[in-house]
Amino acid sequence: QVQLEESGGGLVQPVGSLNLSCTAPGTIFKIYLMGWYRQAPGKQRELVADITNDGNIEYADSVKGRFTITRDNAKNMVYLQMNSLTPENTAVYYCKVDAVYQSYWGQGTPVTVSS
Repeated sequence: QVQLEESGGGLVQPVGSLNLSCTAPGTIFKIYLMGWYRQAPGKQRELVADITNDGNIEYADSVKGRFTITRDNAKNMVYLQMNSLTPENTAVYYCKVDAVYQSYWGQGTPVTVSS
């Protein structure tokens, strides 16, 4: 069973920062898109940001200018640098990998923004 390894979540005060990371195993064939989604309590899962193999990036409007997604293709890793966090960013953050034959989800890493 393919598992994505996520890390970096936790408790942070408002206006603080966190950096999430996700590692996909090398056994996944032809990854073309890596990204981050989040699901807040009582809400649907939504796209935060994603990045293609050649660096094309999409951000949710609510995180533009505060969050930065990057990717290391050689290591099959994707990162999400989150700055100026607000309580509204509290959610479980999920890594997603889209490959030629299948998509994969991580287990989720919780992010809580609270004073």
